[in-house]
Amino acid sequence: MKSISIVTPCYNEEENVEEVYKQVKDVFAGLKKNYKYEHIFIDNASKDNTQKILREIAKKDKNVKIIINARNFGHIRSPYYGLLQANGDAVILIVADLQDPVHMIKDFLAEWESGFKLVVGVKNESMESPLFFAIRKLYYNLIGRLSDVPLIKNFTGFGLYDRKVIETLREINDPYPYLRGLICDIGFTIKTIPYVQPVRKRGFTKNNFYTLYDIAMLGITNHSKIPLRLAAFSGFVLSALSFVVAVMQVLLKMIFWETYSIGISTLVVGLFFFASVQLFFIGILGEYIGSIHTQVLKRPLVIENERINF
Repeated sequence: MKSISIVTPCYNEEENVEEVYKQVKDVFAGLKKNYKYEHIFIDNASKDNTQKILREIAKKDKNVKIIINARNFGHIRSPYYGLLQANGDAVILIVADLQDPVHMIKDFLAEWESGFKLVVGVKNESMESPLFFAIRKLYYNLIGRLSDVPLIKNFTGFGLYDRKVIETLREINDPYPYLRGLICDIGFTIKTIPYVQPVRKRGFTKNNFYTLYDIAMLGITNHSKIPLRLAAFSGFVLSALSFVVAVMQVLLKMIFWETYSIGISTLVVGLFFFASVQLFFIGILGEYIGSIHTQVLKRPLVIENERINF
């Protein structure tokens, strides 16, 4: 009998964790002849009743295991750490907000049994705000074009990871990992399964502009050198253009000495244009330096406060 680990990261999801637990349990009730399972909840130091609800569930069901973090370590580090703590023959990552369809566990397992080491869900459609979905698609298209390796569009981490994949991720030992890029980088054959992402029915999303920007820049800095090369190329082109414009200005002034005037507006517009270009690329350079700084510090992904049922 094969063992399956379900990993569910959560933060302030008191309205959803029990329902996620029940849906996962119902799925495996129909698979108990072939699989045994554990359900690992990794809680990012929730401030509501999430931990209380999880403790009550864990008392009744020893298949439920809980990791409680010492503080909120963010939406990137905590889920990844939870994956690394799983010991199943395969690990399935499912978020706590019920926007990952739990019934797809059966589809993932079927493809895994056919030989795929990575089976991931791809949300080709979503019932969320059309504006946000369009922005997300724009981001995935952008990073897909910039990345040095082919990335999966509209993939959030929802999927099945074979034990060999998890062991490979443990060896990488990345202190601030971009999971969506790493699984494409390590080279295992990936099976994608499309799905329609349901709307969140309970609670509110914990993502904000900063968290979305953080993961967007992490994906770019970890998997592409194009922005750095674009900065160097733009500097060369703008320098050449500036030299040409300067020569033209001198020639025009010499030919039309009495009537030709450069004007203060031309200088002001040029100054602000080049200053903004410089600041933009200094910001890009800063993101890469920040990524290097994080890697050099080698801080642990998560510090645990408590484990239950391990």
